[in-house]
Amino acid sequence: MRQSTLFVPTLKESPADAEIASHRLLVRGGFLRRVASGIYNFLPLGVRVIHKIEGIIREEMNRAGAQEALFPILQPRELWEESGRWSQYGEEMMRLKDRSGRDFGLGPTHEEIVTELVRNNISSYRDLPLNLYQIGPKFRDEIRPRFGLMRGREFLMKDGYSFDRDEESMLKSYQEMFDAYGRIFSRCGCVWRAVEADTGLIGGDVSHEFMVPAEVGEAWIAYCDRCDYAANLERAEYEREPVERAEMIPLKKVHTPGRKTIEEVSSFLQVAPERLIKCLMYLVEDEPKALLIPGDREANEAKLGKIFSTDEFRMFNQEDWLRFPRFTQGFVGPVGLDQVEVLADWGIKGARGMVCGANQHDYHLVNVCEGRDYEVSRYVDATSAKEGDRCPRCHEGKLHVEAGIEVGQVFQLKTKYSLPLKAFYNDEEGESRPFYMGTYGIGVSRLMAAIVEQNHDERGIIWPASVSPAQLHILPLDWNQEVIRSVAEELYREALERGLEVLLDDRDERAGVKFADADLIGIPLRAVIGKSYLDRGELELQRRTGEKFFTDRMGIIEEAEKLKTLQVRGFPEGINTK
Repeated sequence: MRQSTLFVPTLKESPADAEIASHRLLVRGGFLRRVASGIYNFLPLGVRVIHKIEGIIREEMNRAGAQEALFPILQPRELWEESGRWSQYGEEMMRLKDRSGRDFGLGPTHEEIVTELVRNNISSYRDLPLNLYQIGPKFRDEIRPRFGLMRGREFLMKDGYSFDRDEESMLKSYQEMFDAYGRIFSRCGCVWRAVEADTGLIGGDVSHEFMVPAEVGEAWIAYCDRCDYAANLERAEYEREPVERAEMIPLKKVHTPGRKTIEEVSSFLQVAPERLIKCLMYLVEDEPKALLIPGDREANEAKLGKIFSTDEFRMFNQEDWLRFPRFTQGFVGPVGLDQVEVLADWGIKGARGMVCGANQHDYHLVNVCEGRDYEVSRYVDATSAKEGDRCPRCHEGKLHVEAGIEVGQVFQLKTKYSLPLKAFYNDEEGESRPFYMGTYGIGVSRLMAAIVEQNHDERGIIWPASVSPAQLHILPLDWNQEVIRSVAEELYREALERGLEVLLDDRDERAGVKFADADLIGIPLRAVIGKSYLDRGELELQRRTGEKFFTDRMGIIEEAEKLKTLQVRGFPEGINTK
């Protein structure tokens, strides 16, 4: 590639809407250009990186026995009605009508399409297991597209689907995909962590997310410092510390004028936040319910969806408080709370000497004891884990919480789709049985951004060798100098003959411009041809990570070939997968 003719429009300034490093650097480095909110053009260098990522994915999928297919983006409403997801997906699914008025959706995922394909073409146990995958565009009408490739409305995704005869076989396929995903993210140069996750709109019983730790990550994960427990914060459990058994002394009502929040009440009464009972009111399918949690905790919305067994719930809004005046906004508490189901987090089971709202404006109750002063309908795990909580698995380690970018997720679906879509096969006795399924996704374009988030400095991107747009960047610092131009061309020609991917900066630009653009683009090796060659006949070999030394043409070729070998083998140096 010659930089003078390559379409790589680098920028000195960051785009106004770029909030994170990957968005800023991919645009400035000439890899992307914005079309509309959440929609991007991939320019030639960006396409080269995407192809490298896709190549790694294909190698590992094929190695695990999966077969590549290609499914349509347009999906008929009828299939989604069969699975029940046409209404469940809501406004996030982009929908349209054809000229005959038939409804279609732009595929955010393809469980229905692939299940319909298999039910019509696979009828015998002899044809199982089957694992199909594709790499292509997906569409989701995000309410707030942001962070460049992190949250877009059109994006590239690898999605795969396994079909097995029973749960045991499904678990084997799931493990094969789990292991393949680990190899993919390692080969792409990522430090990653696999965590237990909520299944969300995809469904199923068990799921794991593959997270790339990064400060800008929109997801939060909790992991143990002593065992391998790790989970998305939406799902993470934690071991409750024993509740302090305070002495049972008489209940007392105290005046707390204008103090409604945990912070205000805690400060006014000189009581630690964890000694307060936070009583949250929810409207669940148009019925009010109360949830009690410790004052120093936050309710976990994902857990509540499972507790309430519905997505149709919300915390009381102002209209709800007016509609149900028997609940005193800002001072609601469990004592005397009639005609409503009261749920409580395990963290306050058996608690004594607590503080809660008195269900009277400007008043709270102190010395509150569970069992004596109020009753709970059922105890649930309703709160989020936080830094320092005790591990629920080994019971000895402490949980740490960090931000991460979700780059992949795998699901055990069992018969969630095969039963409603009537996808069956015949076993050895001729009995009709439903397929056991798994589904597996990787956000390809998001993975590109995640790689940059973990591999950059203040000057630009530092591509891992396995996904870099080239192995070698040749920088002749004075293109008009015949000797420098001649050796640059010779090095370029020899590198191409060796099968190397090379970018030659043959532009008539100042050295400062060339170095700035090279830093932005982030190719791992660069050969600098300048004064040292004119004075001593030496070429300067620089690594994008900062190291540099002098060598000859053969030394540069050998170093670039090492990167090519590393890229083919696919095991970048220094990858930590824990």
